[in-house]
Amino acid sequence: MPSRPELVLGDDGLHRCAWGANDAEYRRYHDEEWGTQQRDPQRLFEKLCLEGFQAGLSWITILRRRPAFREVFHGFDPAAVAAMTEGDVERLLGDARIIRHRGKIEAAISNARVTLELPTPLDELLWSFAPAPRERNPVSFAEVPATTPESEAMSRALRRLGYRFVGPTTMYALMQASGMVDDHLAGCFRAGNGAAMAVEPAAAVSAPVS
Repeated sequence: MPSRPELVLGDDGLHRCAWGANDAEYRRYHDEEWGTQQRDPQRLFEKLCLEGFQAGLSWITILRRRPAFREVFHGFDPAAVAAMTEGDVERLLGDARIIRHRGKIEAAISNARVTLELPTPLDELLWSFAPAPRERNPVSFAEVPATTPESEAMSRALRRLGYRFVGPTTMYALMQASGMVDDHLAGCFRAGNGAAMAVEPAAAVSAPVS
């Protein structure tokens, strides 16, 4: 395989996208989640919320806090999150284990309430914007877009429904994370494996990072 700085050969003999090759948590996330199809509505709601929290931050910041997010947001069960009150918001603003941003906390609660009122299940709604599979994986990070027509359409539709923190860049990140698109670089051992389905069940409050 040609030597490319955007691919890293691991100690297990597998080539990976460079971003997922060194930090242990990033490597697990790259190998097991990112680009793997996720269709569980609760897990998709979690991704919707966490991608919103990530806006302006690095993803590893969110990933390392995900167990705490799952705890304080009741495993991202939309019904439980929708029932949260202003008192819960104030409590979470004092919880240093998560991102203490009032707007994002309130958006997660508001988005849960919108989700409960959807005429179409969340998984069907989100996946209706998934593009057709590409003929090839990107060769370099320069080929990976920040937004696409599909993510822009998803963003517009969700905003019309009342969702918040769902800009087109955030929605493209959700598409990558949930396997609607496969942006593993050509040569990465995960490239082309996006058809695999995530098997993680809806997380209980005590669920480990996965």
